[in-house]
Amino acid sequence: MYPIRLYGDPVLRRKARPVQPTDTLTVPGFSPQSVREVADTLLETMFEARGVGLAAPQVGLPVRMFVAVEYEDDEEENEGGDAPLRSRVLRDFVMLNPVISVTDKKKDRSYQEGCLSIPGIYEEGVPRARAVQVRYTDLDGQQRTLEEGDYLARVFQHEVDHLDGVFFLDRLPPEVTEDHRRELARMQRQAKAYLNDLAGAEKLRREQEA
Repeated sequence: MYPIRLYGDPVLRRKARPVQPTDTLTVPGFSPQSVREVADTLLETMFEARGVGLAAPQVGLPVRMFVAVEYEDDEEENEGGDAPLRSRVLRDFVMLNPVISVTDKKKDRSYQEGCLSIPGIYEEGVPRARAVQVRYTDLDGQQRTLEEGDYLARVFQHEVDHLDGVFFLDRLPPEVTEDHRRELARMQRQAKAYLNDLAGAEKLRREQEA
C-alpha cells in the first residue's frame, strides 16, 4: 500500500503534470514502477482506505492520473465498514490525463462528500455538475470517452480537482474550513512529520549508496 498524503502536504496543492502509459513512475519511498503497477497499487490503497477514488498526488506522485470505482451500493463513502470492498465492485476506472466537460450544468449539492486526504471530515453542499463527460487515456494508450451522472460524476469531478490542487473544502464557504481548523491543523502536523521522515530515509539511503 502507498501512504496517503494528508491535508497540508504541498504536493496536494500542486497542479499535476501529464503522464503517458509508457512512463516509469516513482512514488516517494518506493522503487520505480510502470504506470500499470502504480494503478494497481493505487486501487489496492484505495480499497484498504475504503474509498471510492484516489488520485496520484494523494500518494505523492504529481501526475494526472486517478483511479475510481463504482460499488454495488454507492450511496455511502464506504469508509469505516467491514465488508471487503473488492467483492462489491461493479466497475473500476483508471484514467490518465482526464479532461472533464460538463453535460448538465445544473448543480447538485445533495451528496455528502469526504476525502481520503482529509480523513474523518465530511460535508454536504459541495456544488458539482450533475453530469459530465470525461475524455482520458487508458492503460493501453487508447483514447476513451465516458459519460456519467449523479454520484460517479461527482467522484470524477472530485478526483480531477485533486489533479489541479483543489480540495472539496475549497468549494464550500470559508467558514466550513474554519469549523474544522483544529482537525486540519493536526493533519498538517502529521503531513510535516511524514515528509521529515521521508527526507531522513532518503538521506540515509544516499549515504549508504555513497
